[in-house]
Amino acid sequence: MTSQPVLVVLDTPYEGDGIDLAAAELIGAASAIGEPVVLTTSADHAAELGSLGASRVLVPEAPASLIDATEAACEHLYPAAIVFAHTVRGRDTAAKLSVRRRAALLTDATGLRRDAEGVVTDHSNYGGAFNSVAAATHSAPVVTLRPGSVDARATATDAHVETIAVAPSGRREAKVVSATPIERTSPRPDLVTAERVVAGGVSLGDADTFEGLVGGLADALDAAVGATRSAVDEGQVAYEAQIGQTGVMVSPKLYIGVGISGAIQHLVGMQTSDVIVAINNDPDAAIFEIADFGIVGDIFDIVPQLIDDINARKV
Repeated sequence: MTSQPVLVVLDTPYEGDGIDLAAAELIGAASAIGEPVVLTTSADHAAELGSLGASRVLVPEAPASLIDATEAACEHLYPAAIVFAHTVRGRDTAAKLSVRRRAALLTDATGLRRDAEGVVTDHSNYGGAFNSVAAATHSAPVVTLRPGSVDARATATDAHVETIAVAPSGRREAKVVSATPIERTSPRPDLVTAERVVAGGVSLGDADTFEGLVGGLADALDAAVGATRSAVDEGQVAYEAQIGQTGVMVSPKLYIGVGISGAIQHLVGMQTSDVIVAINNDPDAAIFEIADFGIVGDIFDIVPQLIDDINARKV
């Protein structure tokens, strides 16, 4: 029996951008419950999407808004679920679609699967304090998946490109009239997709110390650099490094928190990491409650020793 299609909606790239960084993860998650069908604005990356497991790639036959194109794709496919990344644009389009189609909206999921009754999503709540399960009682659910939370990847295939007609809804919506791309110059791994992340808190004091300790440990481990909002607000590191409720969500295989107390706003952004290591001089710091390994001590003594020991093992 042919699998029911699952619609994967990718963020609309700005001019010069490649495919959505979450594409492999979204397609992998969709493949666990059906046939991954990707909606995108251009067929330029169809071969790449096929290598990630997309069996079909839907492209509007004329320029259209992402929400109108998604609604048209739903009418074209009648999918089992519609899947977005839990990003700013993903959440925005998912919410609009759920209203238009009167469909259930299941947000910030960390897993996507089927049971005997249909599509089920898994969720990690309140800094990992407890997990929950959600499902729609009618129609295909609209789901946003937390970036970095799904390890499954789909088998590569040759994607078939289909054009679909999109009728403009005429509804008002915000439009991006111009964009200035941020050129990434750092040789370090991208924070969202990195397998290892070293994050620092405001207690590091200044930008030079943050770079020396957090950046040094990250370089020793070939890891990405992350930070708390307080560290970003104090100018110790750029906003792009902010992890948490008002930053990015990460789910690496290894997360090391340096001088991070564990405010809930930060924990929600890294709680699904496979292994969490916390270094803090306060034995009662909240981060130790979710850490797999904890080191109580002065970060200014411990981290330089870690960097030296790790680098020595590379020789």
